[in-house]
Amino acid sequence: MSGDGGHILVVDDELQIVRALKVILRDSGYEPIPAANVEEALDAAATRPLDAAIVDLVLPDGNGIDLCRQLREWSAMPILVLSAIGEEEQKVRALEAGADDYVTKPFGARELVARLGAALRRAGRAPDEPTIAVDGLELDLARRVVRRDGIDIHLTPIEYDLLRVLARNRGRLLTHRALLTEVWGPAYGDDIRTLRTHIANLRHKIEPPGEDGPRYIRTDPGVGYRFSG
Repeated sequence: MSGDGGHILVVDDELQIVRALKVILRDSGYEPIPAANVEEALDAAATRPLDAAIVDLVLPDGNGIDLCRQLREWSAMPILVLSAIGEEEQKVRALEAGADDYVTKPFGARELVARLGAALRRAGRAPDEPTIAVDGLELDLARRVVRRDGIDIHLTPIEYDLLRVLARNRGRLLTHRALLTEVWGPAYGDDIRTLRTHIANLRHKIEPPGEDGPRYIRTDPGVGYRFSG
């Protein structure tokens, strides 16, 4: 049974990738709408309702970054980009152009479907969510209160704002520049060292001790951070 999960634009000129994505999406209840290049993608997006897009970064008549930017001019649908290993700068540019997340080639079917589902859930979430609770951590946005396992955690204003931005976009990869601009302002968009220092301090306060890695704030090396959830 296909189509129940929505119509997903699939933009890639590699026939093998398109075939694989069609199978993965249909098996997960989605209806894929294929496009081999930027022009076909824009035509498809303009002529039918779409719920999300999966976009390759390298296309024969342009690139996925420009396509993301053009789609964002009039559409708020979630966009996932497909990228090859080692394209960190391209990933950052795509995210800054409006993509919601990226999946690295070669990709696993479960990861792709999970990221797509998370992006679709975020798209349908009410923007004024009063409380965010994830795996023992609770943010009361109205009162600016943070608790872990029922115990209040004292955060500085900067630490709180960082956590709020990450948590309200949970599951979504936010670039260094996006976080810096949102929390500190456009003039601080390149101050990655400051961001890393505050992320380290925030993790020290909110992450449970004795665990192998961060539970809440995950690092995408060279790109940015995401809040698990």
